[in-house]
Amino acid sequence: MWFKRLRNNEFTDIFSPDALNLTSSRAKAYKMLMKHARFTLILVALLALGSCRSSGELGSEPEQLADKSRLSLQSMLADKQYSGLLDLSTRAKAIIVAPNLLRAAFFFGGRGGNAVMLVRDENGKWSNPAYYTIGGVSWGLQFGGQSSELVIAVMTDKGVKAIINREVTLGADAGLAVGELGGGANASTGMGMKADMYAFARSEGLFVGISLEGSVIAPRETWNQQIYGESTTPESILVDRSSTSDSKTIADLVAAMP
Repeated sequence: MWFKRLRNNEFTDIFSPDALNLTSSRAKAYKMLMKHARFTLILVALLALGSCRSSGELGSEPEQLADKSRLSLQSMLADKQYSGLLDLSTRAKAIIVAPNLLRAAFFFGGRGGNAVMLVRDENGKWSNPAYYTIGGVSWGLQFGGQSSELVIAVMTDKGVKAIINREVTLGADAGLAVGELGGGANASTGMGMKADMYAFARSEGLFVGISLEGSVIAPRETWNQQIYGESTTPESILVDRSSTSDSKTIADLVAAMP
């Protein structure tokens, strides 16, 4: 729905030069900037849609995402560059995996992708995955494109509760502290801070001036209901655990959790 509105200029019309009462010289520059902004967002949307589909893969789109999430998590946990992730994930209260987070920008940037979230109970048992989206926009000096595998270790109950059943904006919502870590020395250095979540990203491509701050994590209700049934909510999957699935792909992901 939002992509159709973007394609039809509904969002950019709201911020038109006439609506903002800009002078003619500023309006010309503004129109050029908005042209790049709209192009960037459409590009990210198309790439995100494309990343969810592969004619050679079996299973539904949510099952494909679960399988890709399992492979990404296993690969990053086995990578010596991300030893900090292995340490945190064994103590994490929840883990979020986005196997293909796409970013593109030309001054105006956009990022987006699909993710799964699993929660560990007091007995150390992992829940089935609930489906979420991660997305956001940014302004500033930034150029390029990037594809990232993202794993977020949620370390506190506050972090878990902030995400379940509602939208949360990283870096701005509920006072959540997010540590953004890469591989190698950067990861071990950043782990000294106390954070509600630690985000590890393994990336390909060029990108300057980007972070997860301002990214919105929101439940993907249609996919949750597709896998678990119409009355499903993230809480029924992650907390009550009353929503179940007989999908082998889902079971394989749960079995792969640290």
